[in-house]
Amino acid sequence: MGKWNFYTAKEIKPAGWLKRQLALQADGLCGNLDKCWRDIRDSAWIGGDAEGWERVPYWLDGFIPLAYLLEDEDMIARAVKYIDAILAHQKPDGWICPCGDDEREQYDTWAVLLISKVLTVYYECSNDERIPAVLYKTLKNYYELLRDGKIALFNWGKYRWFEGFIAIDFLYRTYKEDWLVELARILQKQGADYSERTALWKHPMYHWTFDTHIVNLAMCLKYEAVSCGILGEDYRGCADKLYDILYAYNGTPAGIFTGDECLSGLSPIQGTELCAVAELMYSFELLYAYTGDEKWAERLETVAFNALPAAISEDMWTHQYDQQSNQIACRRFEGKPIFGTNGPDAHLFGLEPNYGCCTANFGQGWPKFALSAFMHDEDRIISAIPIPSELTLPDVHIRLETDYPFENTLKYTVEAQRGFTFTIRVPSFADALTVNGAAANPAELSFPIRAGEKREICVAFRTVPHFEARPHGLTAVKAGSLVFSVPIRYRREMHEYVRDGVERKFPYCDYEYIPESPWNYAYSGTALELETRRTGRVPFSSDEPPVTVKAHAQKIDWGFEKGYDTVCAKVPHSRVPIGQPEELRLYPYGCAKLRMTELPLLSD
Repeated sequence: MGKWNFYTAKEIKPAGWLKRQLALQADGLCGNLDKCWRDIRDSAWIGGDAEGWERVPYWLDGFIPLAYLLEDEDMIARAVKYIDAILAHQKPDGWICPCGDDEREQYDTWAVLLISKVLTVYYECSNDERIPAVLYKTLKNYYELLRDGKIALFNWGKYRWFEGFIAIDFLYRTYKEDWLVELARILQKQGADYSERTALWKHPMYHWTFDTHIVNLAMCLKYEAVSCGILGEDYRGCADKLYDILYAYNGTPAGIFTGDECLSGLSPIQGTELCAVAELMYSFELLYAYTGDEKWAERLETVAFNALPAAISEDMWTHQYDQQSNQIACRRFEGKPIFGTNGPDAHLFGLEPNYGCCTANFGQGWPKFALSAFMHDEDRIISAIPIPSELTLPDVHIRLETDYPFENTLKYTVEAQRGFTFTIRVPSFADALTVNGAAANPAELSFPIRAGEKREICVAFRTVPHFEARPHGLTAVKAGSLVFSVPIRYRREMHEYVRDGVERKFPYCDYEYIPESPWNYAYSGTALELETRRTGRVPFSSDEPPVTVKAHAQKIDWGFEKGYDTVCAKVPHSRVPIGQPEELRLYPYGCAKLRMTELPLLSD
């Protein structure tokens, strides 16, 4: 067990802008995939003839907590319908995946690990009393097949072996049986050892490998945290070493790594797969809970507030497969795509650009983030991620009213029938911190709460916009957890069509984003001014962003990457100004669907 434990969707409820964001997701693609996408609607998992591997589990991994967080009875009923069907098709020996008995040896059991995790998530939301026994039967069968050599890890299962430890740990706490420890050891032995592969991450090659696949790497950061307990091993901080290498050689201002679809280096025009964004958030959530190290929480915020909304349309009906730091257009490539191993439509906003994994998987991002708002141990509760939410326990109620990260006032109302210690995690970048109007030390925001007490705690601080150096002589603007970009106005060109039996029609059709404003800028001074307003119906709006930064810039001869007319050059052709100084209003990265994020900074 780690330092902090998660609450469930029955105990945490979203509020404010976070609830509006979740409602957009429920009204959009994630909330309706079972109605409009054959791979979910007709999946082999529920007796149909469509895909029967990762897509239904991926979708349920986000749809289930979304339904319970919003207390949406229709969505809950639809989730239960899928769970009922999956359970009804479980074989007598425990095998749960939709394939024939003679196909098990060739079936990549990444799906076993994934559905086991999903059933654990479902149990935590629903308390469905069937689930522990179903999971026991599933994993006991899996253990026996692996033990007897009838199946083995290969491909995705080999590289995602640790994903099964969410369910293994849950079952071990429930049953305390030795075969679960032995299953954990078999998975570790057959699984990939990422510490032996880091040299491959330093000089990315444009060919596809499991070793450099961005989603595998986003997942792998948590492997030691989720596995060391049941394996009886000391935690050695492997995630720190792996993260440092990944970020040093492939990091972006939005806190992610390039990977389109394998690691792509430090160029601002390479992409990052949306699945990697969602999985990186989940890894950071678990790493913070296990270690209590605040750097993981801050990294989680950066990805959640920037990379996640950037790759999804405002109505959440469409998404990108790949996003870019410097993304001046989202138009289908007629020739060779700029991406290392992805196709010509990977950066379009659509139903399933490039490949459908992200269509099913991106939905876990916001709900699991919402469930990270508060955490606990035996006698402490911590406000881990200061997003608007409520925690309701039988003897404690905490409400947090805030527009963070767009504005930096946190108003807590705490009511308790028992005593406990309430801690507020304050970001390291908080400036001029006050508590109830008095100057405060970030390290001392722990409050003893007495039984019968009601208390209001108002925390306020500033975030100072600043330039951060990037590779290739470029810079990015940040303020707190938010990254800021030069926004590019655009028009959308809609494409409705059918391909391979999959219909794309409004609102889940494909869109090209075509630029209609200049993008060839360099910053021409270091003065930056933050301006805030309250969030609107769409928190990450491209038309009415909740916060902006005023900056000074001049046009330069930036130019296009050789061979392209919709991709800016990796670095400017020239840094000599060709226009008069202008005052630009920078938007949050997540609001600017077309954007320039990494720019030169000219001398004042």
